[in-house]
Amino acid sequence: MVGRDLFIPAAGPKGRRGSFSRAASFAALVAGCVALAQPVSAESISGALARAYGYNPDLNSQRASGRAVDENLPTALSGYRPTVTATGDVGFNYLDTTSQATGARFSQPRGVGLSVTQNLWNGNRTANGVTRAESQIMQARELTRLSEQNVLANGAAAYMNVLRDTAILNLRRNNVEVLEQQLRQTRDRFQVGEVTRTDVAQAEASLAQGQADAFTAQANLQTSVANFRQVIGVEPSNLQPARPLDKLVPATLKSAIALSELEHPSIQSARHNVDAASLNVKVIQGQLYPTIGLTGTVSRRYDAATGSGSGASGRTDTVGATIVTSLSVPIYEGGAVYSAVRQAKELLSQAQLQADLQRETIRALVVSTWGSWVNSTAVIQAAQAQVRAAEIALNGVREEAKVGQRTTLDVLNAQQLLLNARVQLVTAQRDRVVFSYALLASVGRLSASTLGLQVVKYDPTIHFDQVKGKWIGTGTPDGR
Repeated sequence: MVGRDLFIPAAGPKGRRGSFSRAASFAALVAGCVALAQPVSAESISGALARAYGYNPDLNSQRASGRAVDENLPTALSGYRPTVTATGDVGFNYLDTTSQATGARFSQPRGVGLSVTQNLWNGNRTANGVTRAESQIMQARELTRLSEQNVLANGAAAYMNVLRDTAILNLRRNNVEVLEQQLRQTRDRFQVGEVTRTDVAQAEASLAQGQADAFTAQANLQTSVANFRQVIGVEPSNLQPARPLDKLVPATLKSAIALSELEHPSIQSARHNVDAASLNVKVIQGQLYPTIGLTGTVSRRYDAATGSGSGASGRTDTVGATIVTSLSVPIYEGGAVYSAVRQAKELLSQAQLQADLQRETIRALVVSTWGSWVNSTAVIQAAQAQVRAAEIALNGVREEAKVGQRTTLDVLNAQQLLLNARVQLVTAQRDRVVFSYALLASVGRLSASTLGLQVVKYDPTIHFDQVKGKWIGTGTPDGR
């Protein structure tokens, strides 16, 4: 049974003796659950994860964040481009002198101008800023990939939780039916003097406990349904059995650890963060270097003047153009830049330590998840054996109770033991599927492509190519 579609034994009354029925498929349990009644169409785990891939708000939010980081590159590239400024002025001037020949003069200065400034060298701040922006973009892409992994892993867990809790609810409800039959039989035997009032009370207590467990199972299912909708985006309906990803996980723990160091998005993101922090130090240090720039200006003046003394008036038009190369050498700026450089170096050290921490954290995650995934096989096998043994024991106890060799309490305990075994088997089968997805995520390979989901793959390079060379414009590529 291990490695096949999830298959969970159901419990239910059979005949007048109230015995448990044999195994039934998980899909039948789902169809019989009140919470998921009236299904429209069956949905597989791949279909559910495809929905989450396209519509999950957390994942789409991270994608938007990545698109925002793409704009860091054209911002950095602006250091290579000229800045153009247009100016214009108009005014009124009054000048009164003591000379009778001149007297008071009025003028209306006006003019327009255009200035173009081009950076020639700024201590390599532009070049280092461009490379830093590229590292930041790569880091954002890895964070998007990490978000995709988390959403798919959470989606698989939410899917399996609904299946598990649906099956457990059916087991609990069927157990209530069995206990109700057991109570009726015990009361009938009490009426004819075969058992005592104590036996009736024990049956009543077991029924009350079974009803309470059924209510708890129903609440757990409602919680799982709510989580399913939060991650997947729709209500669960007629979910199909799921299969663990045994063929996709690495063959050995050693290969899983090695693969995680190469491909896990958290580790890759931390490495890109180190690169960005290192380049940030160089960008700030560039402020201590000289700056060479070229400035070209062209202007035209329209100055009209009138005089009150001799009545003279006139207009002067002037056209001017200049090209100036400037050199700016910083001497001392109060120590702010030096402080910023020291701060950036400490942040670089922090980024390097964070990269080491991420590598060790992911390694521990892989080891832990690998152990849980491997152990889940043994747990399923043990649970299956426990169910078989508990079924045999229950049948034997019932037969012995007919001839007075077993008490009502013995029968109730045997029924409870079988129920617990079936619940444990349901949980173990759920865990094996979920752990397989978690293991694939821990090595960095849980993605829509790896799972073969029928979706339109999100490609971050499309937006990057659309904005990296933009010189002008405030509209986003999608028209906003």
